Amino acid sequence: MTRPYRFPDGFLWGAATSAYQIEGSPLADGAGPSIWQRYAHTPGMMANGDHGDVACDHYRRYKDDVQLMRALGLKSYRFSVNWARVLPEGTGRVNAKGLDFYSRLVDELLENGIVPNATLFHWDLPAALDDRGGWLNRDSAHWFAEYAAIMFSALDDRVPYWSTLNEPWVVVDGGYLRGALAPGHRNLYEAPIVAHNLMRASGAGIQAYRAHGRHAIGVVFNIEPKYPASGSAEDLAATRRADAYMNLQFADPALLGSYPPELRDVYGEAWPDFPADDFRLTRQPVDFVGLNYYTRAVVRHDADALPLRAVPVHQPHRTHTETGWEVYEQGLTDMLTGFRRRYGDIPLYITENGAAFYDPPTVEGALLQDPLRTDYLRRHLEAAHRAIEAGVDLRGYYAWSLLDNLEWSLGYAKRFGLYHVDFATQQRTPKASAQLYQRVIESHGEVLGEP
Repeated sequence: MTRPYRFPDGFLWGAATSAYQIEGSPLADGAGPSIWQRYAHTPGMMANGDHGDVACDHYRRYKDDVQLMRALGLKSYRFSVNWARVLPEGTGRVNAKGLDFYSRLVDELLENGIVPNATLFHWDLPAALDDRGGWLNRDSAHWFAEYAAIMFSALDDRVPYWSTLNEPWVVVDGGYLRGALAPGHRNLYEAPIVAHNLMRASGAGIQAYRAHGRHAIGVVFNIEPKYPASGSAEDLAATRRADAYMNLQFADPALLGSYPPELRDVYGEAWPDFPADDFRLTRQPVDFVGLNYYTRAVVRHDADALPLRAVPVHQPHRTHTETGWEVYEQGLTDMLTGFRRRYGDIPLYITENGAAFYDPPTVEGALLQDPLRTDYLRRHLEAAHRAIEAGVDLRGYYAWSLLDNLEWSLGYAKRFGLYHVDFATQQRTPKASAQLYQRVIESHGEVLGEP
C-alpha cells in the first residue's frame, strides 16, 4: 500500500539562498563592505582561507540561475538582500546600482513565473554600522527600519513576501557569544542585548511595512527541537534551558511579547532588565512565520557547559550529515506541531531545510548522484505532510539550497545544493536530489507515495 502525499492547492514550492553565500562581487558598483566581508578577510577566521569575493558569481550570473530555478519548476525563490549593497554606510545615501541589482533579479523571476520572497537581513550587517556598535546599539532598530522602508518602496510592488530577519539565534550565538561567525565577539553580556535589539529591529521593520507595504511580512526562526536524554529532573531542566535559549528567546518576544523565565537562569547576572515598552515593538502582527529546520538535539545536564549547563548527546547508529547533524525527520513534524501549540494557527512556511553530504566528482552530461541528500529530502517532505495532516497551516517549503555555496566560516567544503557548483569554473550540475524535487513539485507531492 502506498500513502497519499498530495500537498494542498496553492502550496508554495521553492528554494532558498542568501546574499553573501552566493552573490560574489561584494564591493561591486559602489557597495559597502559588510561584517562578513571584513570577517572573511581576517586571517584564521575561515576554513581554508575561503571568502565570498566570487562565491557562486550570482551577481553576474543571476539570469542563468533563474533558468535553473525554472528547470526545477520552482514556484518561488527566497533570497536575501545585502544591506550594504543598497546602503553602503548602512543609513543615508542609497546606492542606486546596488538597489537596481535586486530590481533586475525580481523582474527576471517574475518573467519566469517565479514568486520572489525577500529576506532583509541574513547576517551581513554593513560594516559601517558595526563600527557604530552594530546590534549592541539600540539605534540599530531605527537603522533597520530605514533600510526596510527603502526596500519596500522600491520592490513591494513586485515582491509579495518579505521577512525581516533570518535566524537571529545564529547571529547571537555564533557572532556574539562564541565568536565562530561575524563579527566574532565572545561576550556573554553582549548576547542578550543583541538578541533583544534584533527583535526590536524586526518589530520596527514590520511597522515600516504596515506604512509602506501591501502584501505579507514575517520573520524567520531556526527551530531545533530539544529532547531530554533521560527523565531525570536535571535533564528535563537542561532541555528547557536549551529550548529557551535557542528557540523561545526569539519567537516569544515576537509572538507573545515576553521572554521565557529560563533565560534568567541561562544568562545569570548577564541578563538585563528590558523596558516594558520594548515588547510593544517586538510583538508586531505578522502575516506568517518562516521556520528553518535541519536537525534535533538530545540534551543532558552538564554543570560545566556554560552558560546553558546543557550539552547535546550524540546519537549513535543514526545517519549524520557532513556538518555532524543527525538526520531526524520526525523532528520537523514535532517542530511544526509544537510551534502551533505554543503560538496558535499562524501561517507557516518551511523557509530552509536541507543537508550537506559528500558529493562525488561530476561527469559531464550526467546527473550527480547524491543518494543521502535525496533520501533526506524525501523523508523531510513526508514529515512536512504529516504536520499538515495534524492541522498545521503550512503553506510552503523552501529547500536549502538552490546551489552549493559558501557555508559561512566552514568555507566551500560543505555542500547543501540541489545543483553542484564547480567553484573554479562556475559550472552548475544538477543532482539527483534536484530531479526528485522537480518531480515532487510537478506532482504536487504525489510522487512521494511511490514505492
